[in-house]
Amino acid sequence: MDLSVVIVNYNVKHFLEQCLHAVFRAAQNVSTEVFVVDNNSVDGSSELIRDKFPEVFLIENKNNVGFSKANNQAIRQAKGRYILLLNPDTVVEENTFEKTVAFMDQHPEAGGLGVKMIDGKGNFLPESKRGLPTPWVAFYKMFGLSKLFPKSRKFGKYHLSYLSENEIHEVDVLAGAFMLMRKETLDKVGLLDETFFMYGEDIDLSYRIQQGGYKNYYFPETTIIHYKGESTKKGSLNYVKVFYNAMVIFARKHFPGGKAGVFASLIHLAIYFRAFLSIGKRVVSRLFFPLLDALLVFLGFFLITPVWEELQFHEVDYYPPVFLQVVVPVYILFFLLGIGFSGGYKKPVSIYKLGRGILWGLIAILLVYSLVDEEYRFSRALILLGSVWAAVSLAMLRLLLHWLKPGTFRLNIQRNRKMAIVGHPKEAERVQHILEETQLNAQLAGYIAIDNNDKGTQYLGQISQLKEIIRINRIDELIFCAGNISSADIIKAMLDLTELDVDYKIAPPESISIIGSNSIHTAGDLYVVNVNAISKPVNKRKKRMFDVEAALFLLLSSPALIWFYKNKSRFISNILSVLAGKKSWIGFIPEKGTFEHLPALKQGILNPGDLFPELRLDPEKFTRLNMLYAKDYRLITDAEILYKSWKKLDRQ
Repeated sequence: MDLSVVIVNYNVKHFLEQCLHAVFRAAQNVSTEVFVVDNNSVDGSSELIRDKFPEVFLIENKNNVGFSKANNQAIRQAKGRYILLLNPDTVVEENTFEKTVAFMDQHPEAGGLGVKMIDGKGNFLPESKRGLPTPWVAFYKMFGLSKLFPKSRKFGKYHLSYLSENEIHEVDVLAGAFMLMRKETLDKVGLLDETFFMYGEDIDLSYRIQQGGYKNYYFPETTIIHYKGESTKKGSLNYVKVFYNAMVIFARKHFPGGKAGVFASLIHLAIYFRAFLSIGKRVVSRLFFPLLDALLVFLGFFLITPVWEELQFHEVDYYPPVFLQVVVPVYILFFLLGIGFSGGYKKPVSIYKLGRGILWGLIAILLVYSLVDEEYRFSRALILLGSVWAAVSLAMLRLLLHWLKPGTFRLNIQRNRKMAIVGHPKEAERVQHILEETQLNAQLAGYIAIDNNDKGTQYLGQISQLKEIIRINRIDELIFCAGNISSADIIKAMLDLTELDVDYKIAPPESISIIGSNSIHTAGDLYVVNVNAISKPVNKRKKRMFDVEAALFLLLSSPALIWFYKNKSRFISNILSVLAGKKSWIGFIPEKGTFEHLPALKQGILNPGDLFPELRLDPEKFTRLNMLYAKDYRLITDAEILYKSWKKLDRQ
């Protein structure tokens, strides 16, 4: 056995499927065994492997044991002369295994090997080649000097950025996403250190390979796609802490006492420094536009109020100071909350969501207006004029910012993305059907032929004409049919088109998923049939806004409605709990065991089972209803359940 491929999977079923298709293609001319170690995934990954890849050696853990321990489980069973640790969010070329195994055979001094990696846009990933993170090297990386001076041999050691990405080099550290090692080397230096739960284990093992008298190589004569970050948000504080703490473990293990202490101090300083920058950036980015909006709306009330006083009452300062000092800021708060719940501050910014948020704010203001004392009830006309000012001025502000393009600010100006499918007719039609089922806001420009046999009115041209096809047809996204075109040709096309602003997706054969990545900083993007999960941020906002508006309506109507309920105090308590965010009007059916594998929801007063009061629902049906509600969420469903079951709102 030449090669043992080890893949550790955790809740990335669709990426794993794509990865395994590519792995078995690459294994055609190399005797290969494939292990998948699943760390207690809840997305059906194990079922996928059993159904579609029965030749895989599947190890199913009952909990998430971490990256190092999971790899070691498979390595101990492996029979290959070489061990390849491979991430599930990767795509290898058809000749990757042949080329890398041949290089290792020709270089007996080589203990480990890494390859050239690109992201989902075709951009080179600098972690393909890395130096040892000594205290000073880590310092230059953590405080940004390596990014400022990438060609410097002193400051650029972390990613060896002064070395060509297209030449073979001896390196210190291999990337854990693709880490090919000689089995006899591992027998000598040991397996992955299980002290590292995630991150740092590749650095540690690479260092021990060198300490064992072997060399590590960067081998760019084959390229793989690595979507990156599917398990961790790279910019999150948690990632910074976990990653840098892994480096502290490495330092204490391998550096002398004094050096390790200095390194640990630098690491902790970097964590606090990065945390300060991250928190500061988030606070500024989240509060900047709401504060700007608040100032602009206040300015409107400040200018409109005296004009209205003069026209209506022929008297300036008719309203007391409390109007501008207290009441108007409260109005503004309602507007900002409405915009926030509507998604009006989410990028790219939507004028429609802005207007919807202002409307929700206006409705909330008028509801509260009807409840407060007379002394705080000022002119409704001013409320309406202020709302009009808010809608017009805030929309104009966003149009101005979109034109000026400061930072990452962009308007979500709806236009259909133009897509083209690269594949033979039968597979291209199948992929087109998936796109139609996902209900994407996209326009299919046509197909792109792989060879001369691909003919028909749908075809725009040959794959050799990709650049011209993209420019002439203004294509935004290419989708490659992986069953028709090799991974090597897909990667070559991505590398050839890096200067064009095009996104890429790959459709594995016999799959309902289409996978890609539009940014080096994001995990993969996934198109899959029938997914509108309740866990999506937009659905969470919609559900919360529905809860609040329904609660306010019920509270206002409670003097009349309360007589329909036996438990009147519970009815009022439920309204207040929903307003406080402790409960939701609609939740899962509260039966033991039915919440497994479902996203977290607040306790519901009503549930999907209330739509079928006449049916006897067993636990299996409870689970199915809960899963359907979570998987394909619709606001109209909540409204229907509330409408049909309103007499049960005093439920415990």
